[in-house]
Amino acid sequence: MRKLSQVSTYSTVGFLLLLVAASPAHGDEKPYFVTYDHHMEEPRAIEFAYSPSIGFPKDAGKFYSGLFEVGYGLKSWWTTEVYLAHQYTWGQGGAFTGVRWENRFRPFQSEHWINPVLYVEYAHINEADRSFRDVVGHSDPEELEEPLDELKQEIENELELKLIVSRDHKGWNIAGNFIGEKNLSNKPWEFGYALGFDRPLALAVSPNACRFCRENFRAGAELYGGLGDVYAFGFGNTAQYLAPVLLWRFADSMSLRLSPSFGITDGSVPFMMRFSVLYEIGNFGSRLRSLGK
Repeated sequence: MRKLSQVSTYSTVGFLLLLVAASPAHGDEKPYFVTYDHHMEEPRAIEFAYSPSIGFPKDAGKFYSGLFEVGYGLKSWWTTEVYLAHQYTWGQGGAFTGVRWENRFRPFQSEHWINPVLYVEYAHINEADRSFRDVVGHSDPEELEEPLDELKQEIENELELKLIVSRDHKGWNIAGNFIGEKNLSNKPWEFGYALGFDRPLALAVSPNACRFCRENFRAGAELYGGLGDVYAFGFGNTAQYLAPVLLWRFADSMSLRLSPSFGITDGSVPFMMRFSVLYEIGNFGSRLRSLGK
């Protein structure tokens, strides 16, 4: 435990040094928590994010879920990200719930009427995961009632594919995702979707720098949920969520997102409160090399 604490301390110090030495990136963040749009990470820019959520299931203990994310723009058409997840259930304790590695590929660089993106993710997680990065398949609310000690022993390796389509129009972004997920065992393919829209509160930029200018805020909503599996495709016995979303870019390199999420079917968690803090670093590779000189 002491060695783990020392590693954590050194990692934190190193991370802070990178923040001090870094120049900010100027990305085009959206306030979505589940929906993806067609905007990619800038080449050689890196983004750190931490996204905590608090969930209030109907017949189970409330939970806290934390998701740490590192995303990097390998190319203008290729963004890769790694996620580390943990959760704490009141009265039961906490657990590390797994790691995810995603890659997004944008086949067309110029803007079109609809812009497609292809998404591939590998996940090594356990059943205790409560990050709700997406929702697929059918809903089984009784899974939330199982003891944490049992859930964290059930390990899954999953492949997830998404078709992302998105468009910007007069300040609005409109995005849709179709999701296919396969547990790499003998379980069937499961499906889900996510729809989102948002826009800045003001399109014109204020001549004076300020943190609370309307153009620094983006607001919208997303709708997401499961679509069953290959044997029973559709909305029957699925979890569905409706969530207002808000993003505040309070510095050149930092943003805050929040979203109250409401379950609208019997198989959903009735309410979740989701937050996210993001920090971007531009030209990360050259900045890292300069630290070693």
